[in-house]
Amino acid sequence: MVLVKPETIAEYTEKGWWGQQTLWDVFVQQVNTRGDSEAVVDACNRSDFAHGPQQRLSWRQLAEDTDRFSLVLLQQGLRRDDIVVVHLPNGVEQYLVYLACARLGLVVTPVPVQYREHELAHILSITEAAAAITFTQIGRAGHTHQAAAMYRQLSSAHPSLRSVLAWGPHLPDGVLDIESAWPAALRPEHLAQLARAERDAAVTANDVFSICWTSGTEAAPKGVPRSHNEWLIAAPSIIEAGQLEPGARLLNPFPLVNMSGLSSALAAWLVLGGTVVQHHPFSLPVFLQQLREERIDYTVAAPAILNMMLQDDSLLAGIDFQRLRRIGSGSAPLSDWMVQGFADKYGVQIINYFGSNEGAALSGSDIEIPEPALRAQYFPRAGVAGFDWRVSTTRKIKTRLVDLASGADITQAGQPGELRFKGPTVFSGYFRAPDMTARAFDEQGFYRTGDLFEIGGEQLQYYRHVGRSKDLVIRGGMNISSEEVEGLLAGCPGIKEVAVVGVPDRILGEKLCACVVYAGPQALSLAELLEFLKLQRVAAFKLPEYLLALPALPRNPLGKILKRELRQQARALAPDQV
Repeated sequence: MVLVKPETIAEYTEKGWWGQQTLWDVFVQQVNTRGDSEAVVDACNRSDFAHGPQQRLSWRQLAEDTDRFSLVLLQQGLRRDDIVVVHLPNGVEQYLVYLACARLGLVVTPVPVQYREHELAHILSITEAAAAITFTQIGRAGHTHQAAAMYRQLSSAHPSLRSVLAWGPHLPDGVLDIESAWPAALRPEHLAQLARAERDAAVTANDVFSICWTSGTEAAPKGVPRSHNEWLIAAPSIIEAGQLEPGARLLNPFPLVNMSGLSSALAAWLVLGGTVVQHHPFSLPVFLQQLREERIDYTVAAPAILNMMLQDDSLLAGIDFQRLRRIGSGSAPLSDWMVQGFADKYGVQIINYFGSNEGAALSGSDIEIPEPALRAQYFPRAGVAGFDWRVSTTRKIKTRLVDLASGADITQAGQPGELRFKGPTVFSGYFRAPDMTARAFDEQGFYRTGDLFEIGGEQLQYYRHVGRSKDLVIRGGMNISSEEVEGLLAGCPGIKEVAVVGVPDRILGEKLCACVVYAGPQALSLAELLEFLKLQRVAAFKLPEYLLALPALPRNPLGKILKRELRQQARALAPDQV
């Protein structure tokens, strides 16, 4: 399945930005080079959220298990261009699935473990996925989710979903037990079958490898396809900005379902031939334990987490900062104090990332912006004539800052505008959504990020993020469409009008607040609203945590809801205002 235009492939290939290697090709090279080196490691608290013991696999062991899993996929009749939903927590199993699909030309569509029937029904309808891969259940004791049974039930309404495969005990009828289906020993005939399957699939570097899901101004998640080439070109922005050496050990606390996780813990990991130590769900004590015990060279963390770590020296005791020299962060503003503090006290450089699933990305690293305080606020003004940057990805993209009122390019400091991107990292369009794709790109072919930036720096060499034009709430790194939650709450009896806004939170970045106008004198409680949403089988991270009751929603003369006013009012509800 190739979705990129031939002329685009030809242009980026001629420039040497895209190549002929697939993700599977890179993996095979690393297996041959690093066979006995450690490749992937489960979280030390795996038993808290998944069945089975913690696994530590070498590159060769990972290759052998991927062979076994590839045979299972072939037994299920899955073939090139079939789409496979992957619903797994961070763990070793994700690598078996992703690598086997890359090998056989299957398209993976990974989803957050929090997704439920509401989100999955939409995804299954758009993709017509042929299979789903999950666990019997996911979660902590007392808060488990019966994932395999959910997909079995969904298959009755989605006939394309021919196979549901799962790891774990006590699987429901109709779900394939993966561990019992794969061969205990790999025989010559198995290897011959796999070789034939690879030849038949004939996967190219421009075939779609994944469809990730992103929320925006539209109510439903949008599918973002990315090819092998589009993933591999993202790796240098991690490797070069982090100054990582081959074989580096990476700690991955981000869900391995979108750009944040896959760019570092899959693409960069493959190119480096490194080790990924998985983390799930986020737990600061476990995260710190892994930093101490696993000899980590690089990790990522939300700004609020880094703030907490820096505020308490005892939390960082025992961490080898001679190895862990750089930490990535983003998705929310970084404080000057935190970036400067890590540099001064521990010699650690914080890399400031801005990015999206669509491939619009900037990295503010110490090799581009040496001053920590500047790096907390600014990014390189990539792809603009007159500026040269050291990170190779930054030199391959183009950006423009556009005044949304006039459509004119902004070239002076201090004037907010929408940042737009073009280049080999940027996706080609939303999956099976031509209207949304048309709206996503401007007349010059630049992707409209919906994010507002302004130009800064003495030489006008930087961008600074100043806000979002798209109506998103980012909770714990997860994008939530306000419109989606509003649409669901609009169906709740007793509600006349509703708007959803973000409330700042020190830990998660933002939490949701439902601002409601009641249809009558009976006021609903927050608990009643949540009960209504839970009946819609909505992912838990989308549930509002604050309720603001109003006699009317504030509007401008044209009738548009003034969400800035709502955010100001909702902010007062937070017990510990940011």
